[in-house]
Amino acid sequence: MKNEKNKKMTRDLTVGNPALCILSFQIPMFLGMLFQQLYSMVDAVIVGKFLGLLPLAGIGATGSICFLIIGFCNGLSNGFAIPVAQMFGAKKYTELRKFVANTVWMGAFFAVVISVATVILCKPILRLLSTPSDIFEYSYIYLVILFAAIPFTILYNSAAAVLRALGDSKSPVLFLAFSSFINIALDVLFIGFIGMGVEGAAIATMISQAVSGVACVIYMYKKFEILHITKDEWRFERSYSNKLCYIGVPMGLQYSITAIGTMVIQKAVNDCGSLAVAGMTAAQKINGIITCPIEALASTMATYVGQNVGAKKIDRLGKGLTAANIMGFGVSIFMFVLMIFFGKPMSMLFLEADELEALNYSYLFIVISSGFYILLTIVGNYRFSIQGMGYSDFAIIAGVLEMVARIIAGTVLAGVFGYIGVCFASPLAWIFADVFLIPAYFYSKKKIKRELGID
Repeated sequence: MKNEKNKKMTRDLTVGNPALCILSFQIPMFLGMLFQQLYSMVDAVIVGKFLGLLPLAGIGATGSICFLIIGFCNGLSNGFAIPVAQMFGAKKYTELRKFVANTVWMGAFFAVVISVATVILCKPILRLLSTPSDIFEYSYIYLVILFAAIPFTILYNSAAAVLRALGDSKSPVLFLAFSSFINIALDVLFIGFIGMGVEGAAIATMISQAVSGVACVIYMYKKFEILHITKDEWRFERSYSNKLCYIGVPMGLQYSITAIGTMVIQKAVNDCGSLAVAGMTAAQKINGIITCPIEALASTMATYVGQNVGAKKIDRLGKGLTAANIMGFGVSIFMFVLMIFFGKPMSMLFLEADELEALNYSYLFIVISSGFYILLTIVGNYRFSIQGMGYSDFAIIAGVLEMVARIIAGTVLAGVFGYIGVCFASPLAWIFADVFLIPAYFYSKKKIKRELGID
């Protein structure tokens, strides 16, 4: 009876048509990422409309720093779930629960350390990025509250990652949907009615993340008997925590190393003035939304590959990757055409129609970026496939290459071409990463075959 219930709640990605497995798993992932972007988008829309251009630019100036820190937390959480997916595919449920238990211990440790350190270093980092003086306080207030909420961020992302490792990509979406509505209501309440500033948007996000995280954990305990951890399984074990860190930390560092390059780009944009910052902010919000299908495909590959490696079904990896690439290429072309015609109207969600210079900055960035989404598809699908095999150290190398590309764009290209040089930072980074990741994938596939004793 217990096994039958577990089968109903989980999803085995090691059987069935790879393309259908990936698509059915990806759709809820896409919706979940869309709701996550909704948190950020609603903050920007309400701040831009109620508080004005400078507070909006203040929030926008925190983007690269958030990518540095929050990106590490997200990568860490997703990395912790890879061994869980592998144990699920191998049907080793005792080991699975031990990995989950040690995820709790390691997640709590990283949450406290990262939150305390970033709150303390918040102002020095903003000064290092030459954040314009007229938006500095807005950036600081918003950022310090988000950093104080990092434990909630790690709580939700770790819980959701474990559910996805078990093949359940739907439940996390429901919690995010609920918390997104809470976020919208609190934004309107705090800013529109109470009259709070950017701190209202940050507090609304913090409360929403806390709600989604706690709800997800309660649901896991009540619905997934496979996750009912015994007293012995709750013990901290170095071998399990070492494996978690071996995969999770490189995945987190991948985002952070890439973010260093993004911070160089942010400084280049800051040097162009507050209007450029506001335009870039609007474009990045749009970019975050329209790339959700591509990002969801990539994240799906980590679970898909992880489960199939655990089941020793290596022949399914290539079939799944091909299917994911075809889907991603189709989405990339569609989004590019969409942005050519609707990029500027979408920017008006965040900017007023008479703010022509900021609108032009936004439109230029989003059209150039979307023209290279096929490269982004390759980055995501190959990178997460490699991570699903357990070789997260390759993610650091790819992250370093992306960082180098963005530094080149933020210094050389921005110095020669100005803002348009900044717009080519991401495409250049994707090219650098792809040149490494494609051969790294085939090397990793051969290596995992040797480790598993498969000809």
